[in-house]
Amino acid sequence: MARPLASSFLDTTIRKIYPQDSDWREKARKRLSNLTMPHWALGDLMDLAVDLAGITRSLTPPVVRKKVVVMVGDHGIADEQVTIYPPAVTTQMVHNIVRGGAGINALSRQAGADILVVDVGAKDDFKDLVQNGAVLAKKIGHGTANMLHGPAMSRTHAVMAVEAGIEVANSLAQEVDIFATGEMGIANTSPSTAISAVITGLPVAGLTGRGAGIDDARLQHKIRVIEQAVARNQPDSKDPLDVLAKVGGFEIGAIAGLILGAAANRKPVLVDGFISTAGALIAYALEPFVRDYIICGHASVEPGHAVLFERLQRKPLLQLNMRLGEGTGAVLAMNIVEAAVAVLTEMATFDEAGVSTAEA
Repeated sequence: MARPLASSFLDTTIRKIYPQDSDWREKARKRLSNLTMPHWALGDLMDLAVDLAGITRSLTPPVVRKKVVVMVGDHGIADEQVTIYPPAVTTQMVHNIVRGGAGINALSRQAGADILVVDVGAKDDFKDLVQNGAVLAKKIGHGTANMLHGPAMSRTHAVMAVEAGIEVANSLAQEVDIFATGEMGIANTSPSTAISAVITGLPVAGLTGRGAGIDDARLQHKIRVIEQAVARNQPDSKDPLDVLAKVGGFEIGAIAGLILGAAANRKPVLVDGFISTAGALIAYALEPFVRDYIICGHASVEPGHAVLFERLQRKPLLQLNMRLGEGTGAVLAMNIVEAAVAVLTEMATFDEAGVSTAEA
């Protein structure tokens, strides 16, 4: 049995999460079934429209005010050469995002989404960026410890990371219609893989991918390092906070919190790639009803990602062989979300259009 949450704030947030509203889902389904097209001809787009109605309790789901929250954290496991990039790239990429030059900036501009960068666990303090408001400081620690030699963080810090994400969601809830998760942290596919292996019970080897582009030799090394870290720490698969503390990351915990906070505020949240979905897995393990508010943006090329979709019982909207992270896939999928709302709100029913229905 999992240990208690040991946090009244986290527990209170979880108690605010309820399933989608079945009455609004039925209203949406009834309207969609009578639109001027063959029954359910737009397939998954119509299923998404039903979800959005159930989440927002509305036949005109608001999705105009869009925000991607990029959680930032460094990882001690980077010392084990599991990636081709040095840890300093985390800091460099945060500056790139703030200047508007990253992939997430280009796609957010296209989607009409705002970006919030949140430091929850980077080595750098980003003092100037925090001072001028370009980065929100929610720092729990200056990077995680090397999980190969012991827990990545304390249980207290794991709770604090999740709570930091909840706080961000709560602070934005009145000005945001739909959230998207993003992350920046060199080596973060390693803790994401460890989390996935522990919670699903599947072998590390089958879940481990190339991350930022490692070769075959380094991939095998990465697999061994993750296996050793899991064996060394023995996280309790039934206790998501123990898993997060022993083999997770600060930004992964904050993503879990953002998802929990969005659900508690009845806001849809677009989940990005493998790292973000590992955060969603933590959130789902803490409160299964959170799944009703999750929209999976895309399927990345990381092999463990498909397993997480199965665990969450969610299908990705897009499959474009992406592996960038940052929130890019989630923001790209915002266009699909808006299309689903357009179908629900702008198409005419047979009666409204004066079009004959199919014969029974």
